Amino acid sequence: MRSRIIQKVNGFVALLSLSAILGGCKKFVEIDPPANQITAATTYSNNTSAAAVMTGMYSNMMANAGLSDGNNSIGYLQGLAADELTNYSNVPNLVQFYQNALSSSTSGASNAYYWAEIYNELHIANAVLEGLATTSGVSPTIKQQLIGEAKFMRGFLHFYAVNLYGDIPLITSTNYLTNNSTHRIQSTIVYQQIIQDLKDAESVLSTNYLDANGSTTEDRIRPNKAAAAALLARVYLYNGDWANAALQASSVIAQAGVYSLDSVDQVFLANSTEAIWQLEPVSPGYNTQDAYNYVLQGPPGSGIYAVTLSTYLLSSFEKGDERYSNWISAYTDDSVNFYYYPNKYKVYLQNEPVTEYAMVLRLSEQYLIRAEAEAEGAAGGVNAAIADLNVIRGRAGLADYSGPVSKDSVLAAILHERQVELFTEWGHRWFDLKRTGNLNSVMGMPGNVCADKGGTWNPDWALLPIPLSDLQVDPNLKQNPGYQ
Repeated sequence: MRSRIIQKVNGFVALLSLSAILGGCKKFVEIDPPANQITAATTYSNNTSAAAVMTGMYSNMMANAGLSDGNNSIGYLQGLAADELTNYSNVPNLVQFYQNALSSSTSGASNAYYWAEIYNELHIANAVLEGLATTSGVSPTIKQQLIGEAKFMRGFLHFYAVNLYGDIPLITSTNYLTNNSTHRIQSTIVYQQIIQDLKDAESVLSTNYLDANGSTTEDRIRPNKAAAAALLARVYLYNGDWANAALQASSVIAQAGVYSLDSVDQVFLANSTEAIWQLEPVSPGYNTQDAYNYVLQGPPGSGIYAVTLSTYLLSSFEKGDERYSNWISAYTDDSVNFYYYPNKYKVYLQNEPVTEYAMVLRLSEQYLIRAEAEAEGAAGGVNAAIADLNVIRGRAGLADYSGPVSKDSVLAAILHERQVELFTEWGHRWFDLKRTGNLNSVMGMPGNVCADKGGTWNPDWALLPIPLSDLQVDPNLKQNPGYQ
């Protein structure tokens, strides 16, 4: 287990080296193209070095300020922006996310609000695809797998970019001249590319989980065919393509020999049966940074402890919900004041055995995707949606849904179930409120969430600002409304 972490860290070093040589979308415009070509030829000359680039991408997502894990992750910061977390910190970027008061000119805030990391990693994904297209040194089997992983990651990264920022630059090459004068593309066109990339990935990725050497492994830490299908299901759902959302979700759910709903206390363990894609920890001596940052060992506002779960989220759980008793815990130093925190990841101490991996895609979301698609009109309709909803409720120890058998009522129940199932994971709550048209009513109504957090809601805040530094470099980029 520990040796694999070392391999991951080495892969991260390889990523940094390649990134520094080839350059990011906006950052390394002075690099000489011939030197890039020489480096690419060396990097993709054999299976090991080519695979290390993709390994490095996954490691980067788990590193400090990574998209996946810790207090700069999408789950953490968008949990603050939504109604999931309460902030006790005076750290500027945490306050700004919490009060929905972001600024395009703020420096150092979560890697420029994710923008730099997303586009740097998009550049790497494109470099992998271009490098593999011209190499003869990588075996056909490894080449096919890496092409699938790179296309999956390109779709994954564009998906988060378009949902965080709206219309975005669509980056599908490493041409630094083009990329440094790019402009924003309509999100509908970006989604077409995302869907195509994920379809391509699904067609070539292995059904099995493979390691960097192409050997079958029990670790679910590199995307496989099911991961591409699972993300496609989400993308189709976000685009209102109910039939295809249900079809893709069903294709994953049907693989009962590989994927099943684990008991709530087992979900976030390494290689749980619910995991479709996880990321392995890379911080030496630690499991996830989520556990390190969320699990309170002192009152919030002291040391590293910045947040607790909000009263909005805590009050959303039904009595007897096993997710509340397993995924939430509390700190108290006086038996009077209790501070509740996310406890999905529990191993917060240093130098403990690595038993928890960071979850990216899991099976319960697929049931909820299919339920929502069915309620919206996919085959099976509202009754099938209730059956899928009850699978998730049953796993949580709750009784079957007993509300009205109507589209609107069932959709509201599904949205609620997503709230208590997926909290603090990858910004699901923020994106769910936005895509279902509920963001303004939750954040901006009288007695609203935003005001309670000390902010003033503006519907423009549904999208993040593009960093000022990138606007200054590329005059073709235009800022999102409300951040001028």
